[in-house]
Amino acid sequence: MQQGRLIELEAVVAIAHRRSFRAAATEIGLSTTALSQMVAGLESRLGVRLFNRTTRSVSPTEAGEQFVAGVAPALAAIRNATEAVNNHRATPAGLLRINTSAGAARRILSPIVFEYLRRYPEMSVDIVTEGRLIDIVKDGFDAGFRLAEHAPGDMIAIPLGRSERLVLVAAPTYLAGLPPPETPHDLGRYDCIRMRLPGGAIYRWEFEREGEEVVIDVTGRLTLDEATLIREAALAGLGVAYMSEWDVADDVAAGRLVQLLKDWTPPFPGICLYYPGRRHVPAGLRALIDLIRERGAADPPATPRARRG
Repeated sequence: MQQGRLIELEAVVAIAHRRSFRAAATEIGLSTTALSQMVAGLESRLGVRLFNRTTRSVSPTEAGEQFVAGVAPALAAIRNATEAVNNHRATPAGLLRINTSAGAARRILSPIVFEYLRRYPEMSVDIVTEGRLIDIVKDGFDAGFRLAEHAPGDMIAIPLGRSERLVLVAAPTYLAGLPPPETPHDLGRYDCIRMRLPGGAIYRWEFEREGEEVVIDVTGRLTLDEATLIREAALAGLGVAYMSEWDVADDVAAGRLVQLLKDWTPPFPGICLYYPGRRHVPAGLRALIDLIRERGAADPPATPRARRG
């Protein structure tokens, strides 16, 4: 089959899975205009419409669904065969698509992704960050990075080797004149910077000490949905924040933020790489897994506690 015709088929499958011309164009590396023209040309040659298009949505027609059902397995077989051959190369080549949260992306970018690109100059990496947990197989990703507690149970997970920890912090200017909290229950006296989760719910702060678990539905005048914004609000003295130690370690060390209730915030399992179990793991993904395992072997062992989902 001509290369152009193969891209047409990839385009149709991507649009059907993502229900978006723009998202499909990003996935296969084309402009939205070029993708639309490509599909229109295929529809013209086939003599049928494959997609119903409106200004707000895209969905396969009955003919489109039948076409995708027949084409997708063949494309998967072609990709598997290509990857099997690629495994014989001295170095991997191609595109690695990764889905992750913004927080996890900040942790992996410099120590893992940058090193990966330096080691494998023929590989490209496309990282998409979003708060919600998606089906990486359905949405066309090779792998994902999330906290271990959020990794889907049907995926293979490779821990990065480090535990995570949430810390309770506030600016010295905010704490001036206030008695320090002795237990999580004392937080009712403080203005807390609340966090909205990707699904829309407000995060209830979780604490643990010597087997005692406490969950607090804190109150506060400011609610945010991104860690960098919460840090900025805490530095501005707007209240107490509960966030990843990784995000505020430098601020605590420099005295810009003060850590509270240290003995109530034990570590928990950190970030992991996860990917679907396949008979043939793509060479590019295998190289990333090897890099993570190499780095994990050099890290000190973590002693995390189990954490609620």
